[in-house]
Amino acid sequence: MGFQTWSAEAAATIIAGHLGERGALLPLLHDLQSAFGHIPEAAIPQVALALNLSRAEVHGVVTFYHDFREAPHGRHVLKLCRAEACQAMGGERLAGLARDRLDLDWGGTTPDGAVTLEPIFCLGLCACGPAAMVDGELVGRLDPARLDGIIAGLRTP
Repeated sequence: MGFQTWSAEAAATIIAGHLGERGALLPLLHDLQSAFGHIPEAAIPQVALALNLSRAEVHGVVTFYHDFREAPHGRHVLKLCRAEACQAMGGERLAGLARDRLDLDWGGTTPDGAVTLEPIFCLGLCACGPAAMVDGELVGRLDPARLDGIIAGLRTP
């Protein structure tokens, strides 16, 4: 998951690829995040100027959508479903276990940069809850032993 180091020149190239598109902001932000691993603060005025938007508008979009990051995430991302169906199947207990095992709160990244823990609200696996997403892969019927195994695998270099 090698992200490139921030540079205004690299961002300008990404931005130029979206100029003239209708509704360019979201695809452009996704491409910036794919390149840099997050939306760097320095990119916001650059995007705003290119798309004739205010900095506040661009910042508002970045902070509104949960998938956009303002800081890099860990090498692995563990998302635990927080929706009602998963909660009814023991999701709250699993969330507590994950936070304890990783010594993190929601949105945090382990000091070694290995794992970021995030809440997500419904993965569509309601019949297979509690559910999680690990590096983009869905996991259903999560239990404490399986969660421990997943966390151990994510912490292994």
